[in-house]
Amino acid sequence: MDEPTAPATRHTLIARLRDPADAGAWREFVALYQPLVYRLARRQGLQDADAHDLCQEVFRTVARAIERYDLDPARGRFRGWLSRITRNLLINFLTRRPYRLRGSGSTSVQELLEAQPADDPSATAVFEAEYRHRVFRWAADAVQGEFTPSTWRAFWLTAVDGRSPNETAAELGLSVGAVYIARSRVLARLRARIQQLGDEASVILSEVDHGRPDQSL
Repeated sequence: MDEPTAPATRHTLIARLRDPADAGAWREFVALYQPLVYRLARRQGLQDADAHDLCQEVFRTVARAIERYDLDPARGRFRGWLSRITRNLLINFLTRRPYRLRGSGSTSVQELLEAQPADDPSATAVFEAEYRHRVFRWAADAVQGEFTPSTWRAFWLTAVDGRSPNETAAELGLSVGAVYIARSRVLARLRARIQQLGDEASVILSEVDHGRPDQSL
């Protein structure tokens, strides 16, 4: 089985997006960020088809604006920039009848980038949680094949599903000590994988270290 491709760090991926010929970068970008945009749209009440339409408009806007995005971390995180574009397009979508996206038409990209919607901590939280979910799933898919099914199951039941080691040991026919060892071994491999993402990995690593990866898994 082919090894899952690592999500690029923010700087690497954005730099690649600036090359229109880099189709792989855009596939990677869509795979990583579409769930964030889609989930936010659905939380705002959009139906499935409308949420997918919004995703397409967001990506078109990003394609037209990526050259103007400042890679300096001091100027803000990429997900904050993407969240602002998404929320502005959502406002356009929800405040016009009939519902019609305007991000690539009569509303200019510059207007979308400059508009400042009301602060929405819940939207930011959705983006951050979905990103952690995606990265954790990438790391889990990458390392699962290195372990026996019982070792992986012991890890998953305790670290992800929140089951107690005693309960897990009884279900799997293992000793409690074996469950702890299995969990520790898998967490060590996950940490090694997630550390490949550099500065994007700190929160994810903290959650994995405490056995609390994104609960939406």
